[in-house]
Amino acid sequence: MVSAWRASPDREDDVPRAKQRTPELQERILDAAIGVLAADGAAAVTTRRVAAAAHTSAPAIYELFGAKSGLIRAVFFEGFRRLVSRFDTLAPPTGEPADLIVVLEAFRSFTQDNPRLFEVMYARPFEVYTPEPDERSLGDATRSVFVDRAKGCVAAKTLSGDPVDIAHAVLGLAVGLATQETAGWLGTNSNDCDRRWADASRALLDGYSG
Repeated sequence: MVSAWRASPDREDDVPRAKQRTPELQERILDAAIGVLAADGAAAVTTRRVAAAAHTSAPAIYELFGAKSGLIRAVFFEGFRRLVSRFDTLAPPTGEPADLIVVLEAFRSFTQDNPRLFEVMYARPFEVYTPEPDERSLGDATRSVFVDRAKGCVAAKTLSGDPVDIAHAVLGLAVGLATQETAGWLGTNSNDCDRRWADASRALLDGYSG
């Protein structure tokens, strides 16, 4: 006897056909997760909510990402990929300290455009996922941009010191100021925030110019 039961299209456990588990679907889910994160914060990023936003099912997320932690891991990696892509659009360095200011400005612009994605990258708002040491090395691509520009300044004798030390200091300043700004602690208006970014950046680089 053939059963007359048919799965409801709204059932959470209805698994799409295997052929639907495509790279395109994976990218759509990732974009949906970042969209939900941007719109409503970390607490809103559930598999059910992301599946609905991606027009798929929760089992599809589990199959493609392993678990919610795998999805958050992918969001973490995607944040750094997008930040490095933004750095890739910058003008070539000239050996002047302004080269590092330009990177700082790009970093700030990224965090202003993606404050909640920045939190995933640097503040760990999800209990289900904490990057392992080897995964945190993904930030090396970000740091290398600062290191390369610091090396150019040291080679041109516009800054003095160890380029890696300079890069760490500048990146640390960027993360710290961006964390304050995204949390609303850096100032009550854009003029105050702009001034504090500029003053802190100039003071730091002046310290390496002697």
